[in-house]
Amino acid sequence: MDKKYLAFINELKQNIVQSRYVAARLVNREQLLLYYQVGRNLSEKIKAEKWGAQIMEEIASDLQKQLPGLRGFSHGNLKRMRQFYEAYAQFPIGSSVTSQLEQEAISPSLTGQIRQETIGQSAAAQLQNAEKEAFMGISFTHHMLILVKCPAAKERWFYIFQAASQAWPVRTLEHQINANLYKNQGQLANNFKQSLPEKLSANALQVFKNEYLFDFLQLDEQDGERVFEGQVVSNIKNTIMALGKGFAFIGNQYRLELDGQEFFIDLLFYNRYLQCLVAFELKSGKFKPEYAGQLNFYLNVLDDKVKLPDENPSIGIILCKEKNNTVVEYAFKNIGKGMGAATFKVSKEVPNEMKGILPDADDLSNLL
Repeated sequence: MDKKYLAFINELKQNIVQSRYVAARLVNREQLLLYYQVGRNLSEKIKAEKWGAQIMEEIASDLQKQLPGLRGFSHGNLKRMRQFYEAYAQFPIGSSVTSQLEQEAISPSLTGQIRQETIGQSAAAQLQNAEKEAFMGISFTHHMLILVKCPAAKERWFYIFQAASQAWPVRTLEHQINANLYKNQGQLANNFKQSLPEKLSANALQVFKNEYLFDFLQLDEQDGERVFEGQVVSNIKNTIMALGKGFAFIGNQYRLELDGQEFFIDLLFYNRYLQCLVAFELKSGKFKPEYAGQLNFYLNVLDDKVKLPDENPSIGIILCKEKNNTVVEYAFKNIGKGMGAATFKVSKEVPNEMKGILPDADDLSNLL
């Protein structure tokens, strides 16, 4: 009876959790549909009547009079809804999304049908379904952050798919945009192709970046590796977010013993997507060829003495302040262990000594 009872409770729990998840998706979906429709109405009416810029404030004020206590429809938000609609109304890649939104805004009976799977779908149909699901799977706040920060269409869709598939909160999305994941993913200097199994090599390229943004660190130019490592470990939650998907922290100064000698890896992680150990060696200066030999040694020991039988070969990343990719290429050449070299930066801010010399973004825009 106890086992049956526990199984029943577990079944109820699963039903409740699943229902809440579906409800949350539907609420978000309905909100996007509403905001899209309001944005369309505003866009079309303002253009048709040739109303001036102040009309948004009047509309927001009149809505408050008609619906006292209404939240989320300030003149600023109304402008965002209009921007949201206009960004995707004529979008070539997202035309399937646009038609779906327009159709559902007219036909509420279709609410909840995010995707209908069919056997033998064409590649185009699968892409359209993936677009719809990703588009509807993130919040309006996510969408507006992407619209404001990403002017290029392909870049916007990259972040829409990433945020939806990995369930990024807004803060994580903002960090990844600031870190320029769109340009840095897949650009890591590496030897994966010749040193790792084909599938692992392709996946590794999608996990690691060419440059990492550690804007939560407070490093000075003279700070060495130990200071760098100490701040990374003290901010391990932010570090994992900056590294990307699937990382679990194992330890810093991870001890390896070989014939009575001790060796220490700066940072050791496990990546769930790659199913392998990942060793990071931190360098506060420029990449040097001898770093490759040290990392190769660590990876050999990890694979022989630490890696479990069902895990993939370990991967090593040298994280340095700057690098020359040609030097990296020759340093990694003919090494049998998978490794890459990435750079890091700690801030997107202009250095103090340069402030006042360079024009800011608005001044530069006006100049152009």
